[in-house]
Amino acid sequence: MKISKKSRYGITALIDLSVNSKSGHVSLSSIAERNGISTQYLEQVFASLRRAGIVKSIKGAQGGYLLNKPADKITVAEIIEALDGTYHVEEEQGTENTENPAIAIVIQSNVIDKINESLDHVLLNVSLEDLENDYRSNNEFNEQMYYI
Repeated sequence: MKISKKSRYGITALIDLSVNSKSGHVSLSSIAERNGISTQYLEQVFASLRRAGIVKSIKGAQGGYLLNKPADKITVAEIIEALDGTYHVEEEQGTENTENPAIAIVIQSNVIDKINESLDHVLLNVSLEDLENDYRSNNEFNEQMYYI
C-alpha cells in the first residue's frame, strides 16, 4: 500500500488544524503556509474532508475551518477513505477464470486478507488526537534543543 500525496497532505493539514483550532477556526492559507502546501491544493483536499464530515467550514472574509467532531473520534482510516477511497488491497481475482481456483483462494486468505486486517488494525486504531499528541511531544523536544 502506498499513501498518496493527497492523503499525506490531508493528514498533515488536519494535525495542523487540530493543534491550531483550540481557540477558533483556522484559515487554509495559514495551514498552507506553515506546512509548505499549495493553498489551491488544500482547497481540493478540504472539499473532500468537508464532504466526508471531518471538517466544517466557516464562511466569510474571516472564515476558516474547524474539526467537525473531536480529534479522538477521527481515525486515519476515515481520513484516507475520504481522500482516496478504500485503502484495502484489492481481492484476488481469478477464482472463476483459472484452472486452479484453489491458488487464488490461498493467496486471498493467506496474504491479501491478512494485509487488510493489519491495515485495519493500524489505521482504525490511530486517531487524529494520537497524531496531534505525538506531534506536540516531538515539537516540544525540538523547541527545547539548542543549536550552536
